[in-house]
Amino acid sequence: MIPGKIFILAAALAAMAVMPALAATAPRITSVSSIDQLWVPDRPFDESSDADAAVDAAFAQARAEHKLVLINLGANWCADCRILAGVMALHDLKPFVESHYVVVDVDVGRINRNLQIPARFGLTGRPEAVPCILVVDPNGQLLDRDHTEALENMRALTPQAVADWLAQWLD
Repeated sequence: MIPGKIFILAAALAAMAVMPALAATAPRITSVSSIDQLWVPDRPFDESSDADAAVDAAFAQARAEHKLVLINLGANWCADCRILAGVMALHDLKPFVESHYVVVDVDVGRINRNLQIPARFGLTGRPEAVPCILVVDPNGQLLDRDHTEALENMRALTPQAVADWLAQWLD
């Protein structure tokens, strides 16, 4: 093989080896530095949605696109749930989320509705708090079993902390 071709091949292989690490790197959030600067949607959860159908559709899409499923259990009355919706809509974060996750929002009312959804993944009983985030692989394996309520206090988290938390499940 010609030395130049060997160099190009070696460079290509090195780039491919680095690519998974780059994919799991959280984007830098520069548009806002705190939730005080954040647009917060009023009603991000569709209370009349068929949660089972929405979750099934998310899994079908995730399998087709080789992505994880992010099930966001929350409610419109919950300020932290609305703040999370605003963070996820940030132009710095949204493309990252869309390239790695299929997101489905599930309204849980006063943590008394659609509880069959977390039960599908072995979480029995009511979530202790919302938002409760389930990161699930396309085959239905819950990846964040011990961390589902890590984003429950969104008022105390920076948008960058959310980006970093989301990136950790991509390794």
